[in-house]
Amino acid sequence: MGGSTTHDVKDMLELFLLEQGIIPEFYESEYNQYYQDVMFDNPTLITFKPDLIYIHTSTRNITEWPSSERTEQEIEAMLKGQFSHFLGMWEKIEEAYACPVIQNNFELPFYRILGNRDCWDLSGRVNFVNRMNEKFSQYARNHENFYINDINYISSCYGIQRWADSFCWHMYKYACSISAIPELSFNLSNIIKSIYGKNKKALVLDLDHTLWGGVVGDDGPENIEIGQETSVGQLYTEFQQYIKSYKDLGILLTIDSKNEEENALAGLKRPDSILKPEDFLVIKANWEPKDQNMKEIAKELNIGTESLVFVDDNPAERYIVSNGIPEASVPDIGTPEQYIQRLDRSDFFEVTCFSEDDRRRNAMYEANAARKKQAIRYGDYEEYLKSLEMKAEIRPFSSIYMSRIAQLTNKSNQFNLTTRRCTQMELEELNKNSDYITLYGRLEDKFGDNGVVSVVFGHCDPEQPVYFHIDLWLMSCRVLKRDMEFAMMDELLRLCQERGIKTIFGYYYPTVKNRMVKDFYEQQGFSKESESDNGSTVWKLDLNCCDKSRNRVIKVN
Repeated sequence: MGGSTTHDVKDMLELFLLEQGIIPEFYESEYNQYYQDVMFDNPTLITFKPDLIYIHTSTRNITEWPSSERTEQEIEAMLKGQFSHFLGMWEKIEEAYACPVIQNNFELPFYRILGNRDCWDLSGRVNFVNRMNEKFSQYARNHENFYINDINYISSCYGIQRWADSFCWHMYKYACSISAIPELSFNLSNIIKSIYGKNKKALVLDLDHTLWGGVVGDDGPENIEIGQETSVGQLYTEFQQYIKSYKDLGILLTIDSKNEEENALAGLKRPDSILKPEDFLVIKANWEPKDQNMKEIAKELNIGTESLVFVDDNPAERYIVSNGIPEASVPDIGTPEQYIQRLDRSDFFEVTCFSEDDRRRNAMYEANAARKKQAIRYGDYEEYLKSLEMKAEIRPFSSIYMSRIAQLTNKSNQFNLTTRRCTQMELEELNKNSDYITLYGRLEDKFGDNGVVSVVFGHCDPEQPVYFHIDLWLMSCRVLKRDMEFAMMDELLRLCQERGIKTIFGYYYPTVKNRMVKDFYEQQGFSKESESDNGSTVWKLDLNCCDKSRNRVIKVN
């Protein structure tokens, strides 16, 4: 929905989304018809049924500005009126389309009538824009599925004088200069790819000349550059602080370094090192090729190599990894003073939602490592599972976990039978539909809480209510082979029997990544009904012949 010309924004956005593995279809409003299209029920837009709406407005769309002739009360009324214009539109979108909204905030004006006073005087335009942006931010904090495309920040990085090209506005009605459109579109694409679960999950970090200056094996840990003693040491300290912040967001930290492990650990154990050995889930300090180490890291973490970001100062090592693991991200981080900027502007970890499970992700992976050690002690696998003392909470979708449930539908690829992707609003709508059965599963054991790890939903056939169709069945890879799928199936069958359902149909749609669940329904006692040429299968379970409980190791609350 454009408040200015958007053709090139759309085309550039499409390129960035394709790079993220997202194939978009667009509805594009006519010039400056963003408000009318939403508020007056444009039939073409209604037919289009958008999955996501982006409102591309700017300070050019502010229709009334404060001035020194206005009273404080008049300026407040003006601010409220401008905000109400957008608020009414957001509420209408929620009512009519129930889809996520991405809204630009406002870039700063490219001139200041009052000079520096413009930022604090109520009649200043800079002050007015800042207050409008804060109102947008307050709304975003209180409304899930509403996201701000921060053009205030992006335009500042680009340079507001270059961004606000008056010629482009008056000649073409572009709200920013044509050369700034890639910056705008890239930033927007990062929000969209995060909504649809395309974020990276882990950083794979080199050590020498990346986390500190010098070579620890040659110089010794006492002589590497880190800390406050030199300007170079301060650069590396700042970079380590930046990396440590990602751990707090649940990003997994690992090491892939050509080093003796003893030397690598000695460097990390320096008193002035921000990052310590315990901050890393996996440390590969050896002389093996780095791409091979990365594959081992992905295997140990049980994530795909496409989820990795490799950070190394050495262009030769980056080249090797890029060729050996082309699906991984390998940014050119430049020189030490550019490390933070290069990584930050690449936006591998755009945060559109942040759940408690995200916050505890590193602890969850550490607990998994402890479980693996416990498994070694048992010869019988079922006895090992019982030793974990697992407890599950399996219930219909809850608003408390809806953000995490939506996140799982967009991130889970391996244990995902239909790979249906859902926004939070879509899930909230189907949860209200009495034809649907929805289930989430939380799992904890004596080593820790895994959080919400499984999602199932399906619907009753409106014409034959005794038939139930499973639309989505997924599980997080971190609880594979823990029998959580059996506990989920038991609860689903119980709910179906309560409703008088006689037959359940399950579906498997093959992808590159979900071959591991090809025989899932067979293992659950279903019989195969059909198989298409592309490997898609339909399965059937007669509930009259199904009384046996499948779960024997998890206590379900």
